[in-house]
Amino acid sequence: MRDFSQDHRWLSLNTATVRKQWPLDRIIEECARRDIRAISPWRDQVAAVGLDKVARQLRDTGIALSGYCRGGFFPAADAAGHQAALLDNRKAIDEAKTLGAPCVVLVVGSLPGALTGKPAYTDIGRARNEVFDGIAAALEYARQVGMPLAIEPLHPMQAAERACVNTLEHALDICDALDPQHSGALGVALDIYHVWWDPKLQQQIARAGAARLLAYHVCDWLLPTRDLLNDRGMMGDGVVELKKIRGWVEEAGYQGYSEVEIFSELDWWQRPGEEVLDTCVSRHRSAV
Repeated sequence: MRDFSQDHRWLSLNTATVRKQWPLDRIIEECARRDIRAISPWRDQVAAVGLDKVARQLRDTGIALSGYCRGGFFPAADAAGHQAALLDNRKAIDEAKTLGAPCVVLVVGSLPGALTGKPAYTDIGRARNEVFDGIAAALEYARQVGMPLAIEPLHPMQAAERACVNTLEHALDICDALDPQHSGALGVALDIYHVWWDPKLQQQIARAGAARLLAYHVCDWLLPTRDLLNDRGMMGDGVVELKKIRGWVEEAGYQGYSEVEIFSELDWWQRPGEEVLDTCVSRHRSAV
């Protein structure tokens, strides 16, 4: 397993971690100042600054991307909704190409309308079928332009509104069905917050292998967790065996970035951005 204790060259920052403190251009500046070599930005943050401006700033600073957030949300109430989702995913793929991202992370969606409390239907099996078909359609275009797609399984607590793919096993089943050649065009984004609890995790990480492990996200699970969406912990503050899991990931062949992604309404989003980044660097060396 790689030794992270002496430097932070394999740290990437998911820009949601300081989204409440700074706009994306400032985040890039602060990362460059700390020799953070990679980020994974969100589409709304890119749009707020401007796609071309962000692309220039990344080139000027030499900062790479570890992923691009996000595509997905394929299920819809009707044919027009499906078409809109596919067009939006095509746009996300094009943006990722402009920024030089290694993959587009897919939060696949679930019951359409559930985020507003009014689902158009409650058949989660239907939603899973629509996710499969949506990924297949998006993959066709992604292959044409050479942009890998990374399915991110989300914790079952988010099965109704954000993602009906909730285990690494399910995500890999989709990958194997749509990309049986293991071509590198389709894989997974493994987010510790969502999968640490899974009794099949080690087995499924080994199954994924280097060809499927396209992104690796770290944070921690707090006790107590006060908000299931926005109370992620800084690495080392919770109960996840981060080093053990990274060992499994690297044994499977992954040699990329450990991307820090922390949604923290009650803690880290309330602190100065400088403190958050400095703590990310320190905990990446000691806890990841």
